[in-house]
Amino acid sequence: MSFEVRAERQLGEAKVTANFTSDSSVTALFGPSGAGKTSLLNMVAGLLRPDRGRIALTGQVLFDSDLGIDLPVQQRRAGYVFQDSRLFPHLRVRQNLEYGAARAEGRSLMTLEDAAAFLGIAHLLDRWPRTLSGGEAQRVAIGRALLSGPRFLLMDEPLASLDRARREEVMLVIERLRDEVRLPILYVSHDRAEVERLAGLIVEL
Repeated sequence: MSFEVRAERQLGEAKVTANFTSDSSVTALFGPSGAGKTSLLNMVAGLLRPDRGRIALTGQVLFDSDLGIDLPVQQRRAGYVFQDSRLFPHLRVRQNLEYGAARAEGRSLMTLEDAAAFLGIAHLLDRWPRTLSGGEAQRVAIGRALLSGPRFLLMDEPLASLDRARREEVMLVIERLRDEVRLPILYVSHDRAEVERLAGLIVEL
């Protein structure tokens, strides 16, 4: 699958612009805080509308200002993993994963049990989110995104709040996603070593 992103959006006094195509499994949006990386990710997700441009995934147009196309969020089928895991605190791990699976409409890439085994979280299914380490919570968040039946993943600095050991733990999971599941991933980071390890294409903002 390939990303085509040409987007421009004025945000206050700053303008966020991007122009790239990529057929890499992981495409990184790299740059300092405030460069517009998350805003661009939100444009691809459909959470923020570009002022003009075109966004497509393997030929399917998600947004095109000239053609008047702007698919709603649910039709884009993006799995979004945030910097903070955003698990539902009132639901156990299994129920958080089931929440993602319920939105797949028969398009899940794997069963809940397969996802739990793949991510190494099978032993956490009965735990509450508040009892998880940062790395465990991020692996559950990735699982919830995977079970929603996404066509691509959006990852917004998923390692930023983790200590070194937990960063490596989640990094290995992302590498397995890249190499084995092969969903296109648009990945935001301001860490050069991180994107050089993970990404086939680095887009600097």
